[in-house]
Amino acid sequence: MALSSAKPLIRRHAEIGILLIGVVLVAIFAATSNGNWANLYNIGTILQVTATLGLMSLGVALVIGTGEIDISVGSTFGMGALAYLWLAARVDPSVAVIAAMLVGAAIGLINGLLVTRSGTPSLIITLGTLMIFRGIAIALTEGFSFSIPYAARKGWTYVVLGGGDFVNFNTALCWLIAVFIVLWVILKAMPFGNRLLAVGGSAESAHSRGVRVGRIKLSAFVICGMLAAFGGALEAGKLGFADGSMGRLMELQAIASCVLGGCLLAGGRISLIGALMGAFVLSSIQSYLVVMGVQPQWFILILGVIVVLAAYGDRSLRQWALKK
Repeated sequence: MALSSAKPLIRRHAEIGILLIGVVLVAIFAATSNGNWANLYNIGTILQVTATLGLMSLGVALVIGTGEIDISVGSTFGMGALAYLWLAARVDPSVAVIAAMLVGAAIGLINGLLVTRSGTPSLIITLGTLMIFRGIAIALTEGFSFSIPYAARKGWTYVVLGGGDFVNFNTALCWLIAVFIVLWVILKAMPFGNRLLAVGGSAESAHSRGVRVGRIKLSAFVICGMLAAFGGALEAGKLGFADGSMGRLMELQAIASCVLGGCLLAGGRISLIGALMGAFVLSSIQSYLVVMGVQPQWFILILGVIVVLAAYGDRSLRQWALKK
């Protein structure tokens, strides 16, 4: 009887599956790590990784909502980090982060225009731009890294933009919360949210109702690029350096976070809180492997297994919830 009463809740909230997975994994990690995983310092590290990955995942979730995909976000993350570091050593970090976000917006604009104007699948377009901008990042660094001199790592703007902590947590977490609230309001209380999901559900139907499908998709790609670059800038602000490989494979983690969080790859259904929960779960797994001394190469294998199992589990759970 109790299970039957839970069906409406599961139908309404796509993130239920990842929430259950997260609770189970946290319990297992805490019980098997002899206190090395479940401590304030390690949780702070996990949340910092979650913050930058979460920003990227929120942007990817918007693109997925339109029925498209953006796998160039890893390179966009790296380009944002490099742009921020190069400028932060010369101008105020607040100006540098705006410039980094503009770089991300430009990459998103390129992706969006190529997808909407050419009709080429977004998977192919963004795979190409992933390699293009990764190559540019490597060429710019020439095998070395960009960095901010230690003496320049001061001032409130540098601290606010990922270079400091607030209540023992990196300030990137505050930015993640702020961006989440803004996007949640946009999706829930503004026409853009309904139009975005309508485009993902059926672009033809949305177009017949007067929705500018191309403009909605273009906006989603631009926002996605801005958030990926912003995440890169915050990560660079914390580390103080970045090289051409910055953000490598993060595009896979961002997409996995969205899938784990209940976002439908076919479009029309997204969950922002689910995407963030997915990012937290992946960051927790990565941290657990480090704490337990497991080689990091295993993370990709475990990531793939979890994504497959979670996708199957989410589908099975929703099918069960839809049964009368």
